[in-house]
Amino acid sequence: MKVERSKLLAEPVKDVKVDPNATLADLVNMLDDIHGFMAGHLARAVKLLSSCLRKSDLRVMSFTANLVATGLRGVFAQLIREGIFNLVVTTCGTIDHDISRGSGGVYYKGFFETDDRMLHEVDVHRLGNVFIPMEDYGPRVEKMTYSVLDRLDRSREWGIYEILWEIGKELSNDENSILAAAAETKTPIIVPGFLDGAFGTALFTYLQTHRDLRVNPFRDEEVMSNKFFTAKHATALIIGGGISKHHTIWWAQFREGFDCAVYMTTAVEYDGSLSGAHPREAISWNKLRPEGESIVVYGDATILLPILVAGVLAYKRNNKK
Repeated sequence: MKVERSKLLAEPVKDVKVDPNATLADLVNMLDDIHGFMAGHLARAVKLLSSCLRKSDLRVMSFTANLVATGLRGVFAQLIREGIFNLVVTTCGTIDHDISRGSGGVYYKGFFETDDRMLHEVDVHRLGNVFIPMEDYGPRVEKMTYSVLDRLDRSREWGIYEILWEIGKELSNDENSILAAAAETKTPIIVPGFLDGAFGTALFTYLQTHRDLRVNPFRDEEVMSNKFFTAKHATALIIGGGISKHHTIWWAQFREGFDCAVYMTTAVEYDGSLSGAHPREAISWNKLRPEGESIVVYGDATILLPILVAGVLAYKRNNKK
């Protein structure tokens, strides 16, 4: 299809200068002017997500648990507490890290190149360049999970998301807790792989000796079904890949796809993985509507997500005036 040359050459790239006193929201505008490569993609993602969230009744945030071991944990809690997103899909490690840190555990700044055999000898886990004392991980998750399960009403069935709300109540003193923010706002956190972590193992071992507690993970799927089938306009921010990404877009197909999707990833599409698959591939599966809007931003979420969120929050603030 031939396109008029003037339409292709509509907006010039602009040279910029860095102002050390600029805000993160100002940085978004600067990236828009720079445009080249991922700068332009990130600026477009801010505009697209801001516009779509404003008109969406279903606003889904999907992310992987490794990010919760970093300071981004507070950003995720902020987005939930401020109502930017009303449904979360993530992995079991999110529960583990949130309980660990919310109950007093401390994660430390470390190094990728540290000798892992040495870390093993001194009882320290390594997650990338984050150090996690062993006593601040599994034991804390098990203790908290058991404590909450002990007090659950035995006269009814419990979905996983409801158990997470109960755990969130126990973490209410931590303003950076994702589970606490979800409990406060009644935002469902859906964890399709809830068995794949310390929380899932604690739940399994508890149920071996407490057969009177009835847990039904299909209650979580009812939440997904109800929200996706009734949504008039649906938007997703999908950070990373794996099961959290797939479960999010899987349910979207039952409403003929998302209306809007922003992907943030380091995975490439050329190996055929779900993690690297572009939104355009999702169109063939009815996971994104053919007329839907989307953008992929490549890069490390620990760098890019704070900038994206700053732009979205600035847009929201300015459009309230």
